[in-house]
Amino acid sequence: MNRSRLAPGAGIVTAPGDRPVLRTSEGEFLRIDTGHVGPGELVDRLTEGEGQASSAELDRLVAAFEEAGHAVTEPRRPPLTGRTVHLLGDPVLTEPLARFAAAEGAEVQSASADDVAGLAGRRDTALVWCLDSPVPEGLWDEADRLPARHTAWLRCHREGAHTWTEPLASAPGDVTAAHVRLRRLAATAAHRELAAYWAGHRTPDTGPHPTEPAAALIAALLTADLIAWASGEPHRGSGLPARRRLRRIDLRDLTVTEHPVLPVPEVAPLPAPTARTAP
Repeated sequence: MNRSRLAPGAGIVTAPGDRPVLRTSEGEFLRIDTGHVGPGELVDRLTEGEGQASSAELDRLVAAFEEAGHAVTEPRRPPLTGRTVHLLGDPVLTEPLARFAAAEGAEVQSASADDVAGLAGRRDTALVWCLDSPVPEGLWDEADRLPARHTAWLRCHREGAHTWTEPLASAPGDVTAAHVRLRRLAATAAHRELAAYWAGHRTPDTGPHPTEPAAALIAALLTADLIAWASGEPHRGSGLPARRRLRRIDLRDLTVTEHPVLPVPEVAPLPAPTARTAP
């Protein structure tokens, strides 16, 4: 029989002369009413202590910890276990992302643009496409169709000194790359210039390209989005959910800013003009 242990991130704190307190994995402090159970017995039971004390009251207390998620009996599984992540794009970004995703339990595979359509409909699969350049027009159109078939779709690209990580899309109605473009055009007075920049009417790229620390930061942020997708939780804490979050990483000082972004509703076509009769 597996013994209960404190959940990862949780701990019991005992201030001198006071009752024990649970520090949850979220950083909250909760007082513990141990009843007739000695605090040392509880600590030994939930840690690697050698205490073998057992009683019905202690068992009930441990069960309460388990029910609230503060104690577990099974070893922690990496959060991306059972998920397949297909990587496509520039090695400066995909190589650290491959390491991070694999460390979190994902099966990582390389992909090509020709593989994208064949990934549609795979619910435990994500495609991540990383570019160290602006996105050529039409490049991501096929991948934008994946969420409608419940395949996850995550991407990033660089424009000058900024790398953008776009919201993870995994279901019909999520934010696609086309939606992000429309929202960004609508948010700037220089929409004609931005559209021309995307279309390739620009001088040759002068960087800066991601350094090793910058690439690691971008890969870590993308891995966090994959974990949010795998856990089925929209987000933790007070930040924006992964499916509604556009990030901008400044490659010069590694600052990260978040921007909320919503899908763009489809617009019904205008009605056909009716013929006018002569008076």
